[in-house]
This record gives sequence, C-alpha cells and structure tokens, in this order.
Amino acid sequence: MTALISAMVEAWSELRIHKTRVLLALIGVALSVAVLTSVVGVGNLAREGMRMNSERDGGREATITVSVYSDPTGQGAADSAKTSRVLDAVVERYGFSHATRFMQTQGRFQFPNGVQNVELKVVDPQYGAIHRVDVTQGGWFAANDADRLAPAVVVNEAFYAAAGRPNLTTQPQVQVLGKVNSTAVIIGVMPDPYPQAMPQAFILTEAAQAVGIGQMDGGGAGQDLRIWAPAGMAEQLVSVLGPDVQAQLPGTMVNVYRSDYAAYGDPFAMIQLMVSGIAALILLLGAVGLLNVSMVTVRYRVREIGIRRSFGATSGRIFTGVMMESVVGTTVAGALGVMLAVAVVKNPFVESKVAPGLDVYPAFPVEAALLGLGAAVLVGALAGAIPALVAIRVKVIDAIRF
Repeated sequence: MTALISAMVEAWSELRIHKTRVLLALIGVALSVAVLTSVVGVGNLAREGMRMNSERDGGREATITVSVYSDPTGQGAADSAKTSRVLDAVVERYGFSHATRFMQTQGRFQFPNGVQNVELKVVDPQYGAIHRVDVTQGGWFAANDADRLAPAVVVNEAFYAAAGRPNLTTQPQVQVLGKVNSTAVIIGVMPDPYPQAMPQAFILTEAAQAVGIGQMDGGGAGQDLRIWAPAGMAEQLVSVLGPDVQAQLPGTMVNVYRSDYAAYGDPFAMIQLMVSGIAALILLLGAVGLLNVSMVTVRYRVREIGIRRSFGATSGRIFTGVMMESVVGTTVAGALGVMLAVAVVKNPFVESKVAPGLDVYPAFPVEAALLGLGAAVLVGALAGAIPALVAIRVKVIDAIRF
C-alpha cells in the first residue's frame, strides 16, 4: 500500500512538472469521458422514455392478453355474461393480483355543444397499474368506485375540454346516454396521447353494465382479459390459459398472447448497441490522443530516467512511475468529465427533449458514471503502458548521450 501511495504521489508531482505537455491531452480525455458518459446517460433516459410509452400502450413486462372472439359459424356461442364469469374465474383460480377486463366500444355523452360519440374503454381498476395511466387532475379508479350509484369516468384532456372543463370538486357531472341514461362523475383527467386527439373516456366494467353500454352480442366477442404476470412465467401461462379458457367457452375463438413491448425480445437492444459503439469510438480517440502525448513526454525524459537508473531505480519502479502518471491524470480528468456529463444529462431542458413522455425522470444511472470513470482509468493504464515499456529500456549510457 505504501509503495502504491508513493507511486501516486510521485506521479502527481511529475504531472505538475510536465503540466504544459499533458494539459491538452487530459482536457481531451475529460471531454471524451464526458461525451461517453453523456451518451450512455442520454441513451438510458431515451430507453426509459420509450419503455414508458410502450407500457402505456401494451402494458408492463409481461402483460398477457386473453381475447375472446365470435366463432364464424355462430354455433353454441356463449353470451357476454358467461364470458365475464369465465374470465373472472380464471383470475381467481390462478391468483393473479394484477388483472383487468378490457373492452373497447363507443359511448354517447351529452356535451354543451350536443351529443357526441366518444371512444370508451371499459376496464377494471388494475388497468391503471398495468398500463401506467398518468392522471394529471383527480385520480384513477379505486376498488370501491364500482359501487357508486353515479358511474365514475376518467377522461382525456380532449373530453374534458369538450365537456366545458367543469370543476372536478363542485361540478364534475356529465351525461352518459346508454340503454339507461345516467349522470356520470368525472374523477380524473389524463393528458392527450398525441396532439389533436379525440375525446376518450374510461369506465369501470360494473358501471358500464349498469348503464347498458359496451354490451356486445356474439359470444362475448370483444372482451379481453389483461394480466400482468412475472416475465419468467409468461410463456408457460400463454400455453396454459388458451386451452383452459377455450374449454370453458365452446363455440368461441380464444387467443392468448403477450401484448407488452418485450413480447419478441428487447426492442431497445439495437439502441443499446449503437450507444455502445459510439462510446467505444470516443474511448479509442481519447486513448490515442493521450498515447501520443505520453510517448513524446517519455522521449523528453530520457535523461531524467537514465539518472534514476544510475541511482538504482529498478525497471518495475520506472514502469510503475511512468504508467501511474497517465492513470492519475486520466482519473482526475475522468471525474471532471463525469461531473460535466451529470450536469448535461440532468438538465431539465435535455430531459424534456429526450424523454417528453416521462412524468418523473430517473436518477442519473450509476452504471454510466462508473463506466465513465472506469474508462478513464483504463485509458490511462493503456496509454501509459506503452511509454512505460519504452522507459524501462532506457540505459544509463542513454542519459549521457542525450
């Protein structure tokens, strides 16, 4: 330990003596590490934003969808009530903690400017957790919302604007027109998924049945069951749930599949590969620049090294001293580069542009900081090893001739 500390102190002293020669090289290493760390950090941020958007569309990893379709022959089709009972029994039998029924239909709502058809999604409360539903005003459905006399709805910003932006505390009512006309209560508002989005609303399954909307004929066709299951069990569950549900619903067609973004592997692997390639190129450029400066510096220090050899310095001591000069310098430069990268990646403007869909931005990835600092140390070791090998070949006679 004492030898290592003394070597580091000696290396730092040499860097101070030769600071003019190595300053630009270390600045280049610091900038290279900053770019390397920033690329990894921004890539991680972009990956998180893309994953968030994917989960809002297809569900978290792993989301299994059980879809029930009508048999084209129409023979022996089960009704919607039986389909719902079967799907509920599947959730209870397998003990799924995150499962939701899902049906997409049309609902008619009375707005100040007249009656308008709205895209209506009939779900259960767990849909919000499975699909990462973001509610900017109010909240998502709770379990006891199914017992409301006035059905609760969660709407998007376009629906909220069409309804006249009522106060969710004092006047959250909106008229829903089904087989039984009713006054619904807006309990939450979501942001629009894209500009110029059409009005959209979510309603609980029990409330939709009470109002008389979303009830389809044809063997319960259009009813889905979405399950958030452990990723390691997804394939087994897909193979088991299909025959199980099909046996209980003769006369229908049952399709079980994964609907989440990772159903066919990691879609972000190519992005990660591109980021790794850019990082490796940046690291290589930084190493070459530092190596050139280190070689020139050793050539200028032939006399000094020869004098050290004359006083009994061993080859190992010469090698360690020369290499540690590069390692110490690049470590300091790497730390500065990592701090610069953190300041850039965590800038609110950069975060909003790279991952606009996130409501809470993740912390700067520790692995990116460690990668940047480790790359700086590795560059210093590699760039210092070759000059160190040259240095140990210096003889005492070379100092006299120099």
